[in-house]
Amino acid sequence: MHVHRRLGILILGLTLNSTYAGGAPQQSLPALQALPSLDVSAYMGTWYQVAWYPNRFQRQCVSDTRATYRLLEQGEVEVANQCRNAEGRVESIRGVAQAVGSVVEGQLIPAQLRVSFLPALIRWLPVGWGDYWVLALGPEGRYALVSEPTREYLWVLSRTPSLSDDDDRVVRATLQNQGFDLARLERHRQTAPAAP
Repeated sequence: MHVHRRLGILILGLTLNSTYAGGAPQQSLPALQALPSLDVSAYMGTWYQVAWYPNRFQRQCVSDTRATYRLLEQGEVEVANQCRNAEGRVESIRGVAQAVGSVVEGQLIPAQLRVSFLPALIRWLPVGWGDYWVLALGPEGRYALVSEPTREYLWVLSRTPSLSDDDDRVVRATLQNQGFDLARLERHRQTAPAAP
């Protein structure tokens, strides 16, 4: 219970920071663009975090971070995040994602979500939601690049615990072309998939 509460506080920091901190995108860079559309059903399932911009709300996660997405009946997406901490224990938290634009015939247009890990009873508040933009998908959906308008946060997600060398090169080139600082990008260790 204590671990779950602590993780929730850290995630709340992300959503509050994503909503209010950072202001407008950097002036010297073009505005970041999400994919024009995303097949919601194809995006569901488990993704492994293979690289990221380290951030304070995930600082306890030393390895095996993964996210599992599940489409709910009312059109929202359940978000189940987990990671392994320095003591080897699994920490987890659940939240919800909602479309920012529209969903037409199973396509999210554009590929922009907002995510909250607040308790359901207070999600109506105008705080506690973070931007989740899918910027690129790899061939056959092998990987996804996820960020938000200010480029402060970045995650490279993969359907497998590691990227191939070819996919890694393409990911880095894509991120560089979109104005991300590759010096901040760190690999995230995946050992065995974290047990629930």
